[in-house]
Amino acid sequence: MVFLNRIYTRGGDKGETSLGDGSRVSKQHPRILAYGGTDELNSVLGLVRSVEVPEKIDGWLSIIQNDLFDIGADLCVPEPAADQPAPEHPPLRVTQDQVDRLESWIDEINEQLEPLTSFVLPGGSPASSWLHLARTVSRRVEVSVWSLHDAEPINENVLRYLNRLSDLLFVLAQFCNDGGRASVLWVPGKNRE
Repeated sequence: MVFLNRIYTRGGDKGETSLGDGSRVSKQHPRILAYGGTDELNSVLGLVRSVEVPEKIDGWLSIIQNDLFDIGADLCVPEPAADQPAPEHPPLRVTQDQVDRLESWIDEINEQLEPLTSFVLPGGSPASSWLHLARTVSRRVEVSVWSLHDAEPINENVLRYLNRLSDLLFVLAQFCNDGGRASVLWVPGKNRE
């Protein structure tokens, strides 16, 4: 259970912060950038939900927002070293079931879309526009988590989840543009002289 009775602690005033295991790291540490990015992505999804989206999609986004807090919790507790004893209270870790759920939603939405003949220019309806922004933030967060992965062991389900999430956000953006019929496709070289 989380209990917050003070919002500021002054503990980060010198450029360090605490991880979930109590260790201190620089606020520029790849782990902080990775789970900070998930918080940014969660905020963008909050903006998506503030515009008109179909009820089913709003429900999915609510689930995803909670999952993103799970990802933050997963990333804020480093994997224990092989020679360390198992913790008394195992940290929260993202599961393959969460990844599988995203895949099933992608398949469900994608079945309703026409195949694409070119790349899509972000925009269209407000919901589609915000979903495209969320998709690009999701890709950036995934890259930051890969940077962390290159430096330290992490739960690879986090990487899978973020990869699927950006795919889901893309098909949802298409869906919110009249099933893709209102999307504008990229025309290579269209404006060259």
